[in-house]
Amino acid sequence: MTASYRTLGDFFSQPCTPTPVQRPQLIAFNQALAETLQLPAEFLAEETALTLFAGNTVYSEFAPFCQAYAGHQFGHFNPRLGDGRALTILETLDQQGVLRDVQLKGAGRTPFSRGGDGRSPLGPVLREFIMCEAMHALGVPTTRALAAIATGEYVQRERAEPGAVLTRVASSHIRVGSFQFAAAHGGPEQVKLLADYVIARHYPECAAQPQPYLGLLEAVIARQATLVAQWMSFGFIHGVMNTDNTSICGETIDYGPCAMLDSYQPEQFYSFIDKRGRYRYSQQPRIAQWNLARFAECLAPLMPTTKAADDISAALEHFTTLYEKAWLERFSAKLGIVQPTPFDRELINQVLVHFQQQQIDFTLGFRALADSAEPASSANEFAPEQRLPSALRQQWLDRLARQQEDFSVTAARMNTVNPVVIPRNHHLQAVIQVAQAEGDLRPFHYLLRAATQPFNSEQKNSPWAKAPKAEQEISNTFCGT
Repeated sequence: MTASYRTLGDFFSQPCTPTPVQRPQLIAFNQALAETLQLPAEFLAEETALTLFAGNTVYSEFAPFCQAYAGHQFGHFNPRLGDGRALTILETLDQQGVLRDVQLKGAGRTPFSRGGDGRSPLGPVLREFIMCEAMHALGVPTTRALAAIATGEYVQRERAEPGAVLTRVASSHIRVGSFQFAAAHGGPEQVKLLADYVIARHYPECAAQPQPYLGLLEAVIARQATLVAQWMSFGFIHGVMNTDNTSICGETIDYGPCAMLDSYQPEQFYSFIDKRGRYRYSQQPRIAQWNLARFAECLAPLMPTTKAADDISAALEHFTTLYEKAWLERFSAKLGIVQPTPFDRELINQVLVHFQQQQIDFTLGFRALADSAEPASSANEFAPEQRLPSALRQQWLDRLARQQEDFSVTAARMNTVNPVVIPRNHHLQAVIQVAQAEGDLRPFHYLLRAATQPFNSEQKNSPWAKAPKAEQEISNTFCGT
């Protein structure tokens, strides 16, 4: 069985107890996820879950802790960050025998709070709950939302806002920044200790390799390349791709000011704190590779000195190959292409250029293509001027015809990778505003239900599937710290 993260010692984490709240009230509880985690039966009772996931009680058999890490934030290195408003209250084996972290976010001050209050407003909790469950439903590796609890207290940001606590679950919360902290404050010895732990927990196949730490680097690179390609295929913009938000196990973590594209604009970014668009949609692959280079710098002292530079350079260059392959596979699938070739990249790019020029909604644009796959059909969800130009449409249909399958089969397959509903920015803001101003959580639950059935064709005419009108478009998103 994988050992607890706490076995690494106080260098990597500190004991920490959540701060109780005044009037906890259950907002949402993910019963299905709880059952996969094989939590003790008493945790599934509402009263117990309410106090445990609010931070008002501590599971007697586990000592909560918060993790230390560093990180490059918007390109600038901060040697000491850590869980400033998060702490792990449980580590549990799920039904597959995988050790999972159960963490409270917004549960009060920790040794790494750096003067902050350690709390979270209600808005970011609702946003992250919906976003991570929607991403899971889309098939994207992600942290999961187990519970959301209103605290009955206010937190002060630009104004006083209702507070809440999120319980999230991850394969682990180890980040590139965890290795940066080890390298900056402990040197190769602590980096090796952490690397050996990560190999044992996440990449056991690397232990038997001639160069296990190079193997670890290559494995993390492969997962990140696939993950970012998935982000791109759904129009997801992380918003804060700092190294401390880059998961070693290849999951989407720390949603903060994330957003989904509406109309296809590759230079789009929404995060209020990303003043120059460092983490805009089109930059995400390059930033992921940059973050992985920082990870490689930490591991370099553990590799044979004669080959380390060449091996690391080759591994980082391979990120581009892996990412482009994953991107081609994902976007080809969105167009109904089963076995893509490099020549299909040009077709995909032509479609994306058309989407950009005509400001076509990224999600609905791809979904509508399945409705128009039948050569004799004129079905299309867009106005005539927004449809694929006839020459481009014919090129696409000719490519599909070479697969020698019925177009209805192609269309059905496309509908399994092109969602109807995504958690759109304007919908998220609307449900958050209603929850904050009126205490009405019904719209939150409606959107959560819709976003966790993203491919359900019955939602085609749902309000949650609609692109925003011009006056509904959101220009900024916020993380709530």
